[in-house]
Amino acid sequence: MSDAQFESDTSPAHGLGPWEGEWPADPHFDPDLLRDGDRRNVVDRYRYWRLDAIVADLDLRRHPFHVAIENWQHDFNIGSVVRTANAFNAREVHIVGNRRWNRRGAMVTDRYQHVRHHPTVEEFAAWAVAEGLPVIGIDNLPGSVPIETYALPRECVLVFGQESVGLSDAVREAADATLAIAQYGSTRSINAGAAAAIAMHAWVLQHGDVGAGHGG
Repeated sequence: MSDAQFESDTSPAHGLGPWEGEWPADPHFDPDLLRDGDRRNVVDRYRYWRLDAIVADLDLRRHPFHVAIENWQHDFNIGSVVRTANAFNAREVHIVGNRRWNRRGAMVTDRYQHVRHHPTVEEFAAWAVAEGLPVIGIDNLPGSVPIETYALPRECVLVFGQESVGLSDAVREAADATLAIAQYGSTRSINAGAAAAIAMHAWVLQHGDVGAGHGG
């Protein structure tokens, strides 16, 4: 199934129509998209590109941070976390717990993002140790350090818990640090999707090329 066929039923009316003029010879381009138009939710530089060509190009520029989220209760926020990880071009997303997760919120961005599954926290933690990656938990817990003043490691894993209960005890024990996001209202917490976006942006502010992120 081509990229055009996969996304045509779910994508809104945006993007570009069929290619006008002589088709480009560059192998990055998908003949089906050139013929039918590209209505996918991709940035302009990837218009009419094949899926595998986009992923390969993203792999050349991925940031060295990873994102992990616990999945014990099929949290609806996981799709949103994956979509945000794609926006910030994270190295990988890690699903810890149940393998199946609700992809609706990802808006097919999981096709462009590497997603790895770990059945248990212990297996996830062992992977992080083997890779030499600090585990950074994100949760507003007693003793947490403000993310706004914390020097995030350039290479790390940002970990988020379930919507209702936050980080599990097992992740808190495995974490090298637990960071809290400043809040000023009445609610106890913000959802995992929003927390993930804030944490990834905090990483970008410290380590990312901000100018490159506004290049279109």
